[in-house]
Amino acid sequence: MSISPRGDKMIVVTAKKKNWRSDGDIMPNYIGDDGRIHAEKVRSRVADAEPNQQTFWYVDLIDRKQSQITISNLDDFDKDVLKSVKTENAKALGKKYKSEKQDRTVNLIIDWSWEQSPIQWQQSGDNVAIMLEAWDNKDRWIATVDFDKSKLKQQHQLHDDAWINYTFNDFGWLPNQNKLYFLSEQNGYSHIYTKSISSKKVRQVTDGKFEVSSLKVNSDGSSFFFRANVNHPGDYQIYRVATDSKKQSKPEALTSMLGNNEFSISPDETKLLITHSTLTRPNELYLVDLTNNNQVTQLTQTVSKEFVDYDWQAPKIVAVPSSNQEQPIYSKVYYPKNYDPAKSYKAVIFNHGAGYTQNSDYGFSYYFREFMFHNFLTQQGYVVMDMDYRASKGYGRDWRTAIYRQMGTPEIEDLKDGVNWLVENVSVDRQRVGTYGGSYGGFMTFMALFTAPDLFQAGAALRPVSDWAHYNDGYTSNILNRPTNDLLAYQRSSPIYFAEGLNKPLLINAPMVDNNVFFVDVVRLVQRLIELEKENFETAIYPVEPHGFVQPSSWLDEYRRIYKLFETHL
Repeated sequence: MSISPRGDKMIVVTAKKKNWRSDGDIMPNYIGDDGRIHAEKVRSRVADAEPNQQTFWYVDLIDRKQSQITISNLDDFDKDVLKSVKTENAKALGKKYKSEKQDRTVNLIIDWSWEQSPIQWQQSGDNVAIMLEAWDNKDRWIATVDFDKSKLKQQHQLHDDAWINYTFNDFGWLPNQNKLYFLSEQNGYSHIYTKSISSKKVRQVTDGKFEVSSLKVNSDGSSFFFRANVNHPGDYQIYRVATDSKKQSKPEALTSMLGNNEFSISPDETKLLITHSTLTRPNELYLVDLTNNNQVTQLTQTVSKEFVDYDWQAPKIVAVPSSNQEQPIYSKVYYPKNYDPAKSYKAVIFNHGAGYTQNSDYGFSYYFREFMFHNFLTQQGYVVMDMDYRASKGYGRDWRTAIYRQMGTPEIEDLKDGVNWLVENVSVDRQRVGTYGGSYGGFMTFMALFTAPDLFQAGAALRPVSDWAHYNDGYTSNILNRPTNDLLAYQRSSPIYFAEGLNKPLLINAPMVDNNVFFVDVVRLVQRLIELEKENFETAIYPVEPHGFVQPSSWLDEYRRIYKLFETHL
């Protein structure tokens, strides 16, 4: 529920109570504190997902009356948006698909930034805006509520043939105006738009090949503050732009510290609190004085002297030319100390997790252990590459959705370009290149060794996905639709269907109490490899570890095994 600022109105959203899991959704925990096996309750799988339509209500708190809000007047509410997908899948089964209009399941949007409510009241309380999304992930609507007629009035629709992004959904009201602001990827990148609720015209405020996020509006509604990578995909600065600016107007940069910057605005709007990191230094706090030429003052120094004094090898960020599209593949490259181009080097490519994340930026990596491990590898004479392959965040809508219905295909093409670049530019021996990664990176290691068996000489797959039908609904259904409608996408994208391609050494590291990527993914794949009579794989299990390891001894064991794999085969 959401109550208006005046306390006279309320929006209530209800749904039938459904179990988020079934009795069969369990995970055995083999090392319980009592020495017995515990059956831990876990989430359901995308293969078991079912729609659950919410019901929307307007409650008049003065007259004590309630009425259901009609949502069926939204554009394309009954459109068969999966027609081509269903037709292709039916054809594969020797059947024909007949398209018919049918009400789609439309609910409040879930934005993975978790920073705002999908129900936004005007400051005066006169109007309310609601952001909705179709269960099939293809449409997002912003609508206001006609209180007299108890129905929605559509203000904006964003359609994506692949899927609506689960970030870049910031929206709200401009202060003291009947005007909405919102982010949208409708032109290929996340940008700011405004719209009067009495007009059909939508006005674009920012434009360019960069992504706007963390959108804030100042108290008088004259300016937007936001974070964006305007200068370089990996350099995030804080900007300000007038709310009535035309899209050709250049935003004003409020920070210039190369790296990754996040911000918070002071209550009097004269200062910014900045969280800033660089390639080799974790986050520290800085103050930017907007009334004094954006003067910067560092507030914290939390990193230990031992860390500061250590001779960290900072990676170089390079633009690897792509053989598949115009946009380059931005990548970090760690060079060995005393690098000599006349020598021949062994190399490792690291595959970041999450799919939709960015790791080849100028900020300190979320993968801080890998950063240290990569430094260790350079000391042993390795070149290390970390690629923001297609599907990574920071490079626009087309880069993000390149994996739609084909996870593991564009990314492996990008890895091939990475290996070629290393061979041509850094004196790397093509026959001495390995790869590793965790979670989505583990999935990519599987796909690389199974579908491009000559690309790498060895690979380590950590906490890996082997069958996407067993992963969660919220993430997977965006990219692959759902197995009930698009089994072909799951067959194209799941490593278990390609295991016969393995012919190079493979290390599988699997935590057993992983409630994100279930241990059964590894169990089923190992059984498949046994059935295929493969001999060049080994499995290390971690009985007490979840998806992100907790015990230092487990991290140490994992990295020792990865290093041994590369030392043995590269």
